[in-house]
Amino acid sequence: MTSPPIRVLSVASEAVPWVKTGGLADVAGALPAALAPHGVAATTLIPGYRDVLARLGKRPRTAHKWADLFGGPARLLARDAMLVLDAPHLFDRPGRPYGDDAGHDWPDNWRRFAAFARAAADVAGGAAKGLRFDLLHAHDWQAGLAPAYLRFAPVAGSKPVPAVMTIHNMAFQGYFPAEVFPQLGLPRQAWAMDGVEYHGGVGLLKAGLESAQAITTVSPTYAREIRQPEFGMGLDGLIRARGQAVHGIVNGIDGAEWNPETDPAIAARYTAATLPDRSANRAALAAEFGLEAGDGPLFIVVSRLTWQKGMDVLLEALDHLVWLGGRLALLGSGDAALEAGFHAAAARHPGRIGVRIGYDEALSHRMQAGGDAILVPSRFEPCGLTQLYGLRYGCVPVVARTGGLADTVIDANVAALAIGAATGVQFDGVHPAALKAALDRTLALWRCPEDWQALQRAGMAQDFSWARSGAAYAALYRQLVA
Repeated sequence: MTSPPIRVLSVASEAVPWVKTGGLADVAGALPAALAPHGVAATTLIPGYRDVLARLGKRPRTAHKWADLFGGPARLLARDAMLVLDAPHLFDRPGRPYGDDAGHDWPDNWRRFAAFARAAADVAGGAAKGLRFDLLHAHDWQAGLAPAYLRFAPVAGSKPVPAVMTIHNMAFQGYFPAEVFPQLGLPRQAWAMDGVEYHGGVGLLKAGLESAQAITTVSPTYAREIRQPEFGMGLDGLIRARGQAVHGIVNGIDGAEWNPETDPAIAARYTAATLPDRSANRAALAAEFGLEAGDGPLFIVVSRLTWQKGMDVLLEALDHLVWLGGRLALLGSGDAALEAGFHAAAARHPGRIGVRIGYDEALSHRMQAGGDAILVPSRFEPCGLTQLYGLRYGCVPVVARTGGLADTVIDANVAALAIGAATGVQFDGVHPAALKAALDRTLALWRCPEDWQALQRAGMAQDFSWARSGAAYAALYRQLVA
């Protein structure tokens, strides 16, 4: 007799294809399909941002109503395996999910995402008629209060619902002043070191980490790193204290969407057996970025332009990259000073460096298909997806040895090259000298076509689909609901 599926409410502030600012959206969007083959029925709850409501299309079903959810009425809209919290006073506004078009955070983000978490806990606890869940899975600080509400203020008469808290990036914690605590609707005992209190204020991610029955993060190495002060961002002690409750599960990628054999966004489709066909994509990418022809490698960067991503170090290494004969196509946005720095580098090296500020999904596909190597010099990287896309497309990753980058890229050392296992170049220490040395190694590999194609084919043979990750999450859920 087949057992019924585990019903999971996955709670995230963004999910493709509805809304995306980063890798969290990719993970939240892909998780339900990854879990389905393993006996898990996942429903995703996201906020009803203006653009999300516009995309809902056909009239969705109203599954629940709140007369007053943190200052205004709200509805739970249901469409297939998607739930949307329609709370106009919190989410119907222009700009981005977390701030305005100028990049300033909304000052009431604490209220917006406390309401979102309260709604998630209500739904998981059975408040919405016809919706029943066995487990709540909260993603990042925006959903961090949901496990705390389940623990300290559950729906009256509801059965206990276990929770999983996933850290996608420990650097973003959702910290707010103590004055907001009385407005959260939590009992006094929640204001404690093992509750929501954090350094005299309210820590939303911290609340979830204290209250969830299990904690996951997006790679085994990052799960170990966040136990250390330099990566734990002040929460390393909590992570150490949770011990065996902390798990590292590598993110997957959508193998149907990211497939060079079928990708409609690229100039020429190819496989590991037809690598010469990539040359058409390389030429098209160079033309798109206004880069001159050259015999050296065409490097790409698809990234947020921030300190975390090591973009300041890359800026200092660009003259060396060009001196080696390389070219660079960069797509990203972030710190204004870094954006200006890359524009200045492009002006200094016309035809050798091309820069696009912003994000363009289709262009990112063309870059992975046309670039020879992708640079990911992150100071810390919980998992990273761009290097996985690079592996899939034969765009060799050049990465810092940290977090998920260390877990997913096999360095082209002598031993790994000898057995055909190498898939990229790793380097230690995110500083200009280390990155320049990695560029030197990359150029040496590039000059040996046999070694370079071996790297490409080995990378393209890797399986970073959601199959293994989905199975790992499903196994964890079963432990918690047993």
